[in-house]
Amino acid sequence: MFKVILNLCKEARIADEALLVLRKVPEFNLRPDITIYNVVIRLFCEKGDMDMANKLMKEIGLIDLYPDMITYFAMIKGFCNAGRLEDACELFQAMREQGFSPNASVYSVLLEGICMHGSTEKALEFLEEMETTGGSCSPNVITYTSVIKSFCEKGHTMEALRILDRMETCGCAPNRVTVITLIKGFCAEGHVEEAYKLIDKVAGRGVSDGDCYSALVVSLIRINRLDEAEILFRKMSASGAKPDGIACSLMIREICRKGRVLDGFCLYDEIEQMRFLSSIDSDIYSILLVGLCQQSHLVEAAKLARSMLDKRIRLKAIYVNKIIEHLKNSGDKELAIQLSRIAR
Repeated sequence: MFKVILNLCKEARIADEALLVLRKVPEFNLRPDITIYNVVIRLFCEKGDMDMANKLMKEIGLIDLYPDMITYFAMIKGFCNAGRLEDACELFQAMREQGFSPNASVYSVLLEGICMHGSTEKALEFLEEMETTGGSCSPNVITYTSVIKSFCEKGHTMEALRILDRMETCGCAPNRVTVITLIKGFCAEGHVEEAYKLIDKVAGRGVSDGDCYSALVVSLIRINRLDEAEILFRKMSASGAKPDGIACSLMIREICRKGRVLDGFCLYDEIEQMRFLSSIDSDIYSILLVGLCQQSHLVEAAKLARSMLDKRIRLKAIYVNKIIEHLKNSGDKELAIQLSRIAR
């Protein structure tokens, strides 16, 4: 009965209530087991109250119970999330001294904490330990990507590139997230040429050309190199490398923001003909439409409006009045009425 109630507390993520239930157990001449303690400890870890979680873990030893791997994992993860890295490392060592062999999950959560709150040197040491331990504790693509992300966020992208080389030496292929993380890091630090070299190295080896170059287009836009991004985008389209929805949306949005609405519409039209619009941001349609209306490109505006109706794309509310007014003034009152019905 108590376990059923505690499971309800776990689902509701209510730690204080779970603690009250735990304290009621002895009143029924029962002794809580490690499963019950683990539920309550995990809830306090998720809540971020590591002092109470630690108190409960110490309490376990006073009633002839022993923490298990579930207890250690919850506590180490909780300490890492709370930024208490020293406590997490001490508990990791204590777990080993108690005869527990850390598994891949424990290693990964501690390495993630080191990457987030510790030094890059400490992260490399721990990564090397995982590589040396081998077996089920060997670092995987997620582990390596966490370390790469940490290096990039700290402005050490060239060092992160060496992690990629090390990763591949261990027979672990990078995935889309790994590559995108590095491309963002290179561009943020101004090493755009290195981003191109990286793509030449990894494209087609588990990560598509489209994913690689889309990430580069987005990164170039974010460092205000729109012209270069646009040239790259058009090269992608010409070569058949499919740009993703984020790259398409951001490219059109930035062209419109520069006042080149007709160019934005032409690019949209080209993308649509290549059937690349499956995940484009629906707001782009409204931005394009209001821009075309304001610049009196009414033929293109009518074409786009009809496309929106066909696709059942809703018009963004803040643009409704401007667009409806322009369409009515152009003599296309019926289209204006239809668009007003799909406003949001």
